[in-house]
Amino acid sequence: MDENPRVAKADAEVQKLISQKRIKDSDDRKVSSEIFDKATLQVLYKLANQGYLDVLNGAISTGKEANVLKGIKDDGSIVAVKIYRIATSDFKKMQYYIAGDPRFNVRSSNKRQLINNWVNKEYRNLTRLRDAGVKVPEAITSLNNVLIIEFIGDGAGNPSPTVKNLPPQDPNDFYEKLVDQMDKFINKANLIHGDLSSYNILNHYEQPVIIDVSQSVVKDHIIARELLERDIKNISFEFSKMGVDTSIEDLTNRLIKD
Repeated sequence: MDENPRVAKADAEVQKLISQKRIKDSDDRKVSSEIFDKATLQVLYKLANQGYLDVLNGAISTGKEANVLKGIKDDGSIVAVKIYRIATSDFKKMQYYIAGDPRFNVRSSNKRQLINNWVNKEYRNLTRLRDAGVKVPEAITSLNNVLIIEFIGDGAGNPSPTVKNLPPQDPNDFYEKLVDQMDKFINKANLIHGDLSSYNILNHYEQPVIIDVSQSVVKDHIIARELLERDIKNISFEFSKMGVDTSIEDLTNRLIKD
């Protein structure tokens, strides 16, 4: 018998969630075996008890550090469940982005505590961006290494693709909308994305939605200027390839106002 009844309950609950055709193929089953350690099972069980999700229904995206799964609530609505993996996360990178952020005082080298702070950072960044009018997924709740956010997709549960996978039909119009979002991101929310590219901008019915803001830093962070210059270079280059008349200099002038 498991020494911790909460873990046993959590394991049974999650096994129920991922069984009965909930996770349909071998790739999804592999994902489940990699990310559902006992501590994560406890977190998922607690979030399920609190009504944040009822069923896990396959992967939205997978990565080295985190997997995003579809969560189905009791009422049938969908949320995105982002689970950071302790074993494979890049802790040096996380420390690099968190160090110097006045919102966080992270001195511990404990990996799990660092990831918990990283998840909290993403939650707070999303909330700050939404308050500034930036189109990002709404942050719903976070607990330890699990973040639950708004699902961006259609009513049938199909997630919106990234710009990388589905370039906009009208690149010039999409670019102008994106620049407006970047302006709010930088000059209203006072944050720098730090990893902005076509891989983390969703094409949601020809509207840009920016995702993956865990590494985003405040504007007065010591590495903020370096990250902003990289973001501008990436976006200018990628949309130039789509035929948009843009340049690093032009985008810099439009976004940097101080």
